[in-house]
Formats: sequence, C-alpha cells, structure tokens
Amino acid sequence: MTRHLRFILGDQLTRDLSALRDIDPAQDIVLMVEAAAEARNVPHHKQKIAFVLSAMRHFAESLRAEGLTVDYVRMDDPDNQQDLGRELARAVLRHRPASIVATEPSEWRVWQMMQGWDAGAPLDIRKDDRFFCSRADFAALAKARKTGRMEFFYREMRRRTGLLMRADGPEGGQWNFDTENRKALPRGLRPPPRRRFTPDAITRDVLTLVAARFGTHFGDLEPFGWAVTRDDALQALDHFITDCLPTFGDYQDAMKAGEDFLYHSLISPYLNVGLLTAREVCARAETAYQSGDAPINAVEGFIRQILGWREFVRGIYWTEMPDYALSNHLNATRDLPVLYWTGDTPMRCMAECIGTTRRHAYAHHIQRLMVTGNFALLAGVAPAQIEEWYLAVYADAFEWVELPNVHGMVMHADGGRLGSKPYAASGAYIDRMSDYCKSCAYDPKVKLGPKACPFNYLYWNFLIENAATLRPNPRMSLPYVTLSKMPVEQRAEITRSAAQFLSGLEPAKASAQPQLDLPW
Repeated sequence: MTRHLRFILGDQLTRDLSALRDIDPAQDIVLMVEAAAEARNVPHHKQKIAFVLSAMRHFAESLRAEGLTVDYVRMDDPDNQQDLGRELARAVLRHRPASIVATEPSEWRVWQMMQGWDAGAPLDIRKDDRFFCSRADFAALAKARKTGRMEFFYREMRRRTGLLMRADGPEGGQWNFDTENRKALPRGLRPPPRRRFTPDAITRDVLTLVAARFGTHFGDLEPFGWAVTRDDALQALDHFITDCLPTFGDYQDAMKAGEDFLYHSLISPYLNVGLLTAREVCARAETAYQSGDAPINAVEGFIRQILGWREFVRGIYWTEMPDYALSNHLNATRDLPVLYWTGDTPMRCMAECIGTTRRHAYAHHIQRLMVTGNFALLAGVAPAQIEEWYLAVYADAFEWVELPNVHGMVMHADGGRLGSKPYAASGAYIDRMSDYCKSCAYDPKVKLGPKACPFNYLYWNFLIENAATLRPNPRMSLPYVTLSKMPVEQRAEITRSAAQFLSGLEPAKASAQPQLDLPW
C-alpha cells in the first residue's frame, strides 16, 4: 500500500515544496493532474495554458529522473474526469494511500474546493512556505496595524529578511528610490535582445493539444518562447540580472511601440508557478548590487516588486477574501468593451498594449496599470469584468496576485485598501512615458474635440462623476482644485464628449468573447 499520495498543483512546481520535502521514493507517489476545468474557469490565453501544461509535464519528468514515482494524468487521457477533486478520488482508488499530502493552494477558489474534497483518505494540507510572509504572519501584522500601506509592510520585510539593509538602516540611505525610476526611453536606446526558449518535443506536443482544444481562446499560440523547466528559468533569470537589471530601474515605467519587453525581468510566470523562488531571485539581485553590477535604484525597485508588492497583495488576498472581491467603491458598471479582446481601436496606446498581450500573454506593469487599466477605470468598467480579462490574458495571472492588483490598484474598487488614491491619468502621462502618441489618431495635447485624446476628457469626466466619493481624499485635492476653476461650459463639454465616446464603445457581449470549449 502507498504511504502518502503527494498531490501537486500546476503552480507548485518547486522541488522543495512542503508537500514534497520529506517524500520517500520507496513508499510515496506524486500525483499531478491536467484538468480542463482549470483551463476553462476563464478563457485563458492559449500561451498561458501551454506554459502551465508544459511546465507541469517537464516537472513530472524531473521528478521521475530522480527516482520518484509520478502518477501523471494528461488532459487527453480518455478516463480523465477533467476535475481536480474527481481525479484525486480516482487516484486514491488506484493507489490506496494511507493519507494524501498537499500544499495549500494559491487561490481561494481551490482552497474552498479542497475543504469539500472527500477522496477516501485523510488530507494533510501543509503551508506554502515559498513566500517570505506566511498567511498567518500577514494576518498577525494586519492585527498589529502594520499592513495599512505597502510601503510600511515592505520596510518591515526588509528588516525581517535583511535584504538591502546596512546595520539598522536601508542600503543607500533611503527605503525607496522610485523617484529615480520614471524616465522615458531616450531616442536611439536599444534594449538588449531577450532570451526566448525553443519548444522541445514535450512543449510541441502541448502546443498541438492547446491548438486543438482551446483554439477559440484569446491570443496567439506561437511563437512560443517561455521557459518551461527549472534550468531554463534560471537561464532567464541570469539573462535579466546580467543584461537588463542595470538599466531596469531607470526605464521600468517606459513604453515603446515595437518593444514588447524593454528591460523587464519576464520572470513573473516562473515565480508564480514555482520554477523560481522569491528568495533566490531577490538574493541574486542583491548580489548584483553588492558586486557593483547594478545600481541601487534598479535593485531596490526590483526587490520592492517582489518582497514588497508581491507579498503584500498575497497577504491582502488571503486576509480579506472572499468579501474583498465583492466591493465596488466607485459603483462602476459598464460592460467591458470588446476592444479588449480585439485590439481594434484608433487609440494607439490601447492597440499596442493589447497587441503585446495577444502576442505574448504578457505586458509590463505600466502597460497594465496606466494604459489598459487606466482606461477601464476612467470608463467605469465593472470590476469583475476587467478582473476576469486580466486573469485570462496574462501568463503570470493567478487570482491571488491578479485580483488585488486589478480590484484595488487598477479599479480602486476596494475604496483605498491597496492604494490610497486611484491611479487615474490623462493622455499627458502616456505621452510622457511612451512614443505611442506620435502615430495616434488622437492628440494628447488636445483636450476637447474630435482630435482630442479620449484619456483627456475621460480623466476629467471621471473626476466629475466621482466627486462625492473622491473629493474628500487629500491625495486628490490638487486635481479637484483645478476642476473647480474650470468654466461651467468647459465642464459640460467634457461630460458631453465623454458620454458620446463611451456610448460608442461596443460591449464584449457573450457572442463576441472568446468561446469556452465544451467538455469532451
């Protein structure tokens, strides 16, 4: 009889995972399942599905190579029930384990599923200790009022870990170098060619499966260049640290047409499925600073994204779900425009960012926050609809990280729990940080009229419509002072222009969205 059945999920591809740490090759079996229900809970980007499935298959092979027994249920297995719980129950019948060992899942939905599993053997759910701050630790910090803002949580994590610390103070004399990291990309500066990975036989097999079974989902399937093994993910990390990190800080907020990656790390998918760990990534960045290979503003900004923001949003997610997802502070109710799926719009910034997303299941954080996110905020899109879009289209999007980022930071739907003010901006910001506006049908310097950038009048209309809610916010005082000085006629024209533009947005009706595949 099998001693333990070790059930590993698709975002738990870490050899040192708590559920695998004390495995006995002679008595234990690893169970991994490809479940169509997980690929269809939203219409995930084809590359995202391929990335996760290929990474799972390669991880299973790496476990077998070290002598472990792996029961791997492929999606195209005719007996596959396409559901994690039902496949676990079938595996228990096959192996008759004394117990099932699992690591806590990353998503509330799967956690709730686990609570209802009755697979016929005791279930031991262990903590996921791949994060710097456990769910229990964050809850304790929240109770002690140390998680009110990410910046103060981040400083606490710096003290706890010792990362970028000198004695009792921060390396470089300050905690945050963000003001140095907002430069537009200079004309003529060419980012380095990015390391992409040629699909092997396992990945090619997965690409064939995804094309056949998820062909109606959003996004281009090929060219596919993601790392799907631990070794390749480490190569991607080396490439970033050596070739991109030294310049990452200066231009992390920049955008350029035709440059989909710039100096960004591209490692978030590997972190979020477990091919890389947060500790090793932060340690590599810190070493680059200590050895003089990367400046403090770049290294601090990068580590803050992982040690600060990534840990903070996970903590918010687990301490405040499920109610967190239900709030709608600004009463936003507009249907998601179909242009988010088609990219068909004369607004070049939106077309560029959605095009990048379609090609790679990727866009960097400013494209997500200040272009596609900013537009959804200003247009008053219903939070649940834009959240589903972000969850579907990005390879690194799992609900624990996607939901707080979109619900709180992008849409301000949580009333300020995650960010103290909405990240709303006019076309001037996009013009300053990108070259998108140079070839656009609209002019960011024009405020009203047919040539005006829609972000301009949408921004002021957003402030007008949400004045009762946002005006009391001290961080919104300056734009509201400016608004109060506008002539009544100008305000009326802003409202009229915004209403006319928004009424022309075609909603993404069910028939226009990528269709979910039917069960087979």
